[in-house]
Amino acid sequence: MKRVLAILAISGVIIFGITSIISAQEDSEIQETVLEDTDEITDDETEPSFVSQFLEQTENSDDEEEEKVGVHQILKIKFIEGGAGFMGCIALCLIFGLSLCIERIIYLSLASINTKKLLAEIENALDKNDVERAKEVCRNTRGPVASIIYQGLSRLGEGVDVVEKSVISYGSVQMGLLEKNITWISLFIAIAPMLGFLGTVIGMVIAFDNIQQAGDISPTIVAGGIKVALLTTVFGLIVAMILQLFFNFILTKIETLTSEMEDSSISLLDIVVKYQYRNK
Repeated sequence: MKRVLAILAISGVIIFGITSIISAQEDSEIQETVLEDTDEITDDETEPSFVSQFLEQTENSDDEEEEKVGVHQILKIKFIEGGAGFMGCIALCLIFGLSLCIERIIYLSLASINTKKLLAEIENALDKNDVERAKEVCRNTRGPVASIIYQGLSRLGEGVDVVEKSVISYGSVQMGLLEKNITWISLFIAIAPMLGFLGTVIGMVIAFDNIQQAGDISPTIVAGGIKVALLTTVFGLIVAMILQLFFNFILTKIETLTSEMEDSSISLLDIVVKYQYRNK
């Protein structure tokens, strides 16, 4: 339940951040427009010669305005032109996918510890026959490695074979926790381009419907439907690529933690064997 609330909180933060950025950009654009208008009015009242110079430079004004338009503005305009239905679904895929990715990255980052230091402390404790001290070290250490070692130490008196089976069994449980919500991220990666392709098909259907109603094939009739089709595909692919980058990073973190779990399990068994040999 806590993780669900955390994912919803992260999604809310992302949505709030996007909306606040867009509103701030719109406010800044309005302020710039007002300032430009006031400057033009004052220039017209005081310097009429400037008006003639301004009229001579009208050919370059369009290029200057295009340069002022940022990438975020272009994306916002194209997003609106793509239609609210499919674009909204694609945006939701991005928001929820990023929320799950951030949650996994935070969880995996907190799960990473210095395994060499942990094993050294446990070995020192067992050298002094202080099993409770070794267990306390594991309890005070976060992450799957410490949990696996604690399960092995809790069955230290039952023999090396029992310790090994306990470590292997609990290692599978920890792997399930590391890979939690991974399937949902892969689902959003698959759904985003599918929604884009579905928007492409519907856009083409709309274009052919317009051709059928008009009885003529002209660029103005076909352009609207084809534009919607291409925009949905582009945004769907962009969302899938963004989530795929995070997904691969998460898989890399999981592989690293898995290797640490396996290495620490082998080292723990060596420490247990030494401990059993000394206490025969």
